Amino acid sequence: MKLVKSLCLFKQLSFRLSVLIIFSLFSLVSCKDNKEENTEKNVIADTQQEKKLSKEEYENRGKYLVEMIGCHDCHSPKKMGERGPELISELAFSGFQANSELPMMNKQALENGWMLMNPDLTAFVGPWGISYAANLTPHDTGMGSWNFEQFKRAMVEGKYKGQKDGRMLLPPMPWQNFKEVEEEDLRAMYNYFKTLKPVDNVVPSPKPLAEL
Repeated sequence: MKLVKSLCLFKQLSFRLSVLIIFSLFSLVSCKDNKEENTEKNVIADTQQEKKLSKEEYENRGKYLVEMIGCHDCHSPKKMGERGPELISELAFSGFQANSELPMMNKQALENGWMLMNPDLTAFVGPWGISYAANLTPHDTGMGSWNFEQFKRAMVEGKYKGQKDGRMLLPPMPWQNFKEVEEEDLRAMYNYFKTLKPVDNVVPSPKPLAEL
């Protein structure tokens, strides 16, 4: 009888000990997970802290993005050099020049679906008519009066001058490509444009094909 009682007591102790061991292991795992989670959060916080750029670095980031996505291609006037169009630095990002004239166009070719560009790639003709590259410099004739929200709306929604009720931007402005650009990158680009030399240049209004 005593042996049976001893066995029962031993089983009870073994069960309690097993439960205690399992609980201890679970606690250790939970603590480890919490420690790893906190470590991960600290790493993310440190990374975000490292991403804070100086004003100069921020503007350089904007310059890098603007040049990488090809804003010069359409918005900067060019002169023809030995290897093709070359940027005119003092007119950078000022768009189609108000005193420029377009060469003769074959309207029949346009009606058949062709698209044309002027020699410095700042004016474009196609089935929509004729469109001109905008002045992006911080002059009143360009983006001088724009706030960031206007710039963002123009870039990601394709709205003319960033106005809520504005018309849609015309080809070849590829605003659809920028819909997923992060706001911080848009701000860097906007800030860079604001550092440019202002260029007084009133870009002509677009015309439909029927008026060409």
